[in-house]
Formats: sequence, C-alpha cells, structure tokens
Amino acid sequence: MEKIMPNRLDRGFFKYQDEFESKAIEVLRSGWYVLGNEVKQFEEEFANYVGAKHCVGLASGLDALWIAFRILGIGAGDEVIVQGNTYIASVMGITMNGATPVFVEPDEYYNIDASKIEEKITDKTKAVLVVHLYGQASNMAPVVDLCRKYNLRLVEDCAQSHGAKFNGQTTGTFGDIGCFSFYPSKNLGAFGDAGAIVTNDDKIAEDTRVFRNYGSEKRYYNKVVGANSRLDEMQAGLLRVRLSHLDELAEEKRVICERYLNELHNDKIQLPEIREGATHIWHQFVIKSDYRDELIKYLDDKGIGTIIHYPIPPHLSEAYQYLGVKEGSLPITENYAKTVLSIPLYNGMTKEEQDRVIEAINKF
Repeated sequence: MEKIMPNRLDRGFFKYQDEFESKAIEVLRSGWYVLGNEVKQFEEEFANYVGAKHCVGLASGLDALWIAFRILGIGAGDEVIVQGNTYIASVMGITMNGATPVFVEPDEYYNIDASKIEEKITDKTKAVLVVHLYGQASNMAPVVDLCRKYNLRLVEDCAQSHGAKFNGQTTGTFGDIGCFSFYPSKNLGAFGDAGAIVTNDDKIAEDTRVFRNYGSEKRYYNKVVGANSRLDEMQAGLLRVRLSHLDELAEEKRVICERYLNELHNDKIQLPEIREGATHIWHQFVIKSDYRDELIKYLDDKGIGTIIHYPIPPHLSEAYQYLGVKEGSLPITENYAKTVLSIPLYNGMTKEEQDRVIEAINKF
C-alpha cells in the first residue's frame, strides 16, 4: 500500500499540467526572463486578489521579511514584538536588520495573543510582527488599535495565509507591509523560491522596487545599497496560473479539513479551532497530542506520514541562544512545540487517503 505523505506537490501540478507547461514554454520563448511582463502582471493580479494597492515580487518569503524591516528603517537598538511559536524565518527577518525580537505567547488558535502585546511594549519597541500561522487569520482588530495607540509599525507575515480574512479583510492589508512566501508547499506555491511584499503605501512600494534590484531605479544608477531579490519571470508566470485557480484549490482543502473536523474523534488528540470572524485557508491541519511521539510512530507504521511544525521554537534554537531567552520563559510556546502535529493535507488527496488517515487516528 502506497505511503500517504504529509504533503504532495505533484498532484497540484498534474491538476493543471497543460496550463503550467504552456505558460513555461511561453516564458521560455519570450526571451525575457527577469522583471518583465509576467512579473508585472502577477504583481497587479495578486495585489487585486488581496485588496492591496501594490505588490512587489521578491526572491523569497524571507527576503520579503527582512527587506520589509529594512525599508521601514528598523534596526539596531529597536525591538519588534512577535509570537514565540512562529517559524524561525519570521524572527530572522527582524534580526537580519540588527533589531531584537521580543516574544509573546500564542493564543489557542496558534496565533499571537493580542492581549499579551501591550505589556511587552517599551520605548524601544518600533513594530509588531503578526504571523498568520497555519493559514488562519490572526485577531487583528486589537493589534491594529495598539499599533495606532503607540505609533508602531505593523508588519504581517502571510507566508501561510494567502487569501485568509479577518472580519472580511484579507491578511497582508492591515498594516504597513504584508510579507508573502510562494514556497512550493504553500497554497499559492511556485516551483522554486519566490515571495512578495504588498502595501498600500506608495513610497514603501517604490523603495522596495528599488531595493530589490541592487538599489537601482535606472540601470547602473544606484540610489542605495540594495539587494538582488527579484521574482523571476518563470516563477511569476507559473504563479499566475496557480493564482487563477487559488479559490478552487482552497475550497478543495477546506472540504478535506471539514471531514477531519467532523470525523476525527479521539480523546488523545485536540483538533484545531477557528476564531469567530477569522477564515482559515488550511495551509496545514494541525492537531495537538500529549502522546505525539507515540502517534507519529503509530501512523508511520500504518504508512501515514506527518510533520511537526515546529519542534524547536526560535528562542530555544542554537541560532538565538545569544538572546538569552531561557527554557520555561514561554511555556505555551514550548508546550505547542512538544505537542503539535501536522497530518496529511494536500490538493489532490483522494477520499481513500482521507479515509485511511481518519480511521487510523480514530483507532489510536
């Protein structure tokens, strides 16, 4: 019996194979491979999709994060508040600019606990970074209010939340900058690394366009010391194909997750919850279990793969030992790291595969 992988990218390709291959040939034959029409069209289409004024295509989601803070002028001596249970790239976006992350515990929805932010604000605080983890929109209303009250910049890490909404507004449009990853496993995934920044601020958009291209607005005339972080034509073209089907793809995953929510029944696991007013685009279906290690082995023996997102919180990683945030300082974050588990979820997942996952977990 074929093993069920936690994620499969081939099924999503085969679903629209002819369109992807046609677009790839079109780009190859165009003779233009960097910052051409495909990038321009994708930027316009994705900005329209999320409801932002501008989209600037970049080379990766991490580039979107660190460039966002660079463009906002946040660096050494500045503090940025961020949730403790995020992927380490969120934190790297802060520290690559010399700024200091200040960690806040997550809520029961795995997103930042908005009620814990204000107590972390100091005279060094310059921004809040909200991460819409696993695909569910964070509780944005109180975060927006706090940023206005204390005159803080608001950056959103939307690497996992393409199209998710809070009170009808799409993630990435609440703050100064929304940062997106189009890594292949994302709901809007490219066929390699890719990312983008969205914003409603004309100057931020223009500064980002200059910065991504060696700090050059006009070829060989460099205004600032920038970076080489350009979304290439091939990825932009392929992303345009996927974007045209994104709502359909998201609905397919939603139906699978509805089955999980309705048919998984086991006292040893806790199912994810959805906040009132928030939508979830199900980048991952994350359960919790105090018996996680046993569950992983049990499912593996039955030919079902799983992934832990994420086993080591950033503050306990070797990379961030220098921050001096000790084990036990973020108990909720650390508990999640020991108990969360992502079960199989992907476009093209068959009913039989879903049945196997549900039956196995219910019998654990």
